[in-house]
Amino acid sequence: MSEDLKTIKELADELGLAKQTVQYHIKFLPTENRQKNNSGSIVLNLEEQKFIKKRLTKIKKVQPTKNRQKNEELSVNSLLLEQIKDLKNNRDKQLENKDKQLLQMQNLLDQQQRLALQDKKLLEEYKADNDRLKALKMPQEDMKDGSSIRGEAQEEIERLKAQLKLSEEERNKAKEKEPVKTESKKWWKFWK
Repeated sequence: MSEDLKTIKELADELGLAKQTVQYHIKFLPTENRQKNNSGSIVLNLEEQKFIKKRLTKIKKVQPTKNRQKNEELSVNSLLLEQIKDLKNNRDKQLENKDKQLLQMQNLLDQQQRLALQDKKLLEEYKADNDRLKALKMPQEDMKDGSSIRGEAQEEIERLKAQLKLSEEERNKAKEKEPVKTESKKWWKFWK
């Protein structure tokens, strides 16, 4: 065979491409005069080789613009991915803050409930103390169940009665010592 004829494999090796790539471009050649070598492999003449090389150089020229578009798409995609990551981080931070706030609110609610329970207990204690004091201050005849007043309370009542009697006597003595006014002048008679 002449040097002008090359198999698909030889042309692919020369161009540094895969054999399938060269076969793809052979489809665009007319199929009328397809030559084969002794082993039955397709061989390409010089014109066919030039056609495939020309076709590949056109694709290589177009490919950089595709690469540029791909790079632009990749940069836009990477920018969008960064924005998504930022939004996700912000959302995560907001969720953490909400969790902290919720925990604080729960703690405050627990404290409020404990204080309310303490207030209720204190109020019940005060009511019980108040009822006991009322029972002590009640005279014997006002008691419904007929129970007697304790000895200490009875003594206190007797002491208070004695003090009341003494103060009344002192007041009466003070009244006796005061001179009695027999005549009182009305204020409107002073100008007459």
